Amino acid sequence: MISHAPTMEIRAHHHTLKLMGCQFVLTAVSADKQLAWDAIRAGVAEITRIEELISSWREDSFTSLINRNAGYREVKVPRELLELIRRSLKISALTKGAFDICGNLSRFYWKFDGRENPMLSPEKIAELCSLMDYRMIETDPERSTVYLQKEGMKIGFGGIGKGYAALRAKEVMENMGIRAGLINASGDLMAWGNPPGRVGWEINISDPEDRRKSLLAFVIPHGSVVTSGNYENFTLVDGKRLSHIIDPRTGMPVDALKCVSVVCPNPEFADAMATAVSVLGLEDGLELINLLDGVEALIIDNDNKVHCSNHLKSFIL
Repeated sequence: MISHAPTMEIRAHHHTLKLMGCQFVLTAVSADKQLAWDAIRAGVAEITRIEELISSWREDSFTSLINRNAGYREVKVPRELLELIRRSLKISALTKGAFDICGNLSRFYWKFDGRENPMLSPEKIAELCSLMDYRMIETDPERSTVYLQKEGMKIGFGGIGKGYAALRAKEVMENMGIRAGLINASGDLMAWGNPPGRVGWEINISDPEDRRKSLLAFVIPHGSVVTSGNYENFTLVDGKRLSHIIDPRTGMPVDALKCVSVVCPNPEFADAMATAVSVLGLEDGLELINLLDGVEALIIDNDNKVHCSNHLKSFIL
């Protein structure tokens, strides 16, 4: 009599925790439970490492060291951080400054608590704008140094860091043998492979008016979806809702769009572009997205009208 070993069931294993100031969910699909959890732990360790490297809130991070030396001297940094900054500067040039790692400076002066708050003075806004310009960031690839030209300048990776961390966690998990998985950083998603019994991952875009409802869904077998919106972190000025996303060119929070979702292979790029399109607005944002191969966007304006880039409909269920 021939005996057969039991077939191991392919399952999705999930782990939820708080990292980088938000909720992360790491999913590993595997028939090997031990491998799945080893990979998830490795993914968590990688995200934690990146947070320690790029966080502007940690006094001991290289980012904080760069900021403390703004206007005084250049700082030698790890090659990984230098390359992230250089990629950020390329996106800033592509978006004509709509995305800018200096743009977070203004966020320290606005209260995005969902309540009524006073408008900043024109003098304060002008002062902040003078310090928020990616063209005042100098990098030296040969010496791996970064220099901020003006005292008071600060860089931060709130518009690109989660995407980079998700990409790195995916790469670590995939290198360990996880052929399908999902990294969810509070709605910023990096997917690869297929979930058990299905082809591609079903992604739901929530209705900004009711986050419990799905506005639409689409399937991606591999790639990222990143969403920026004004429905969670915002301020009210004279009754008008202003997003936590700052236009670095004006120092003002943006208010034209409720929600922007960007779909593309790379979550780092999608993260930055979701911010940039929120700043650029409907027409300029869609025009830019439609010029980029493999990048799509869904935009919800303040009248709750849905707008799609040229080829997004091919993804929608």
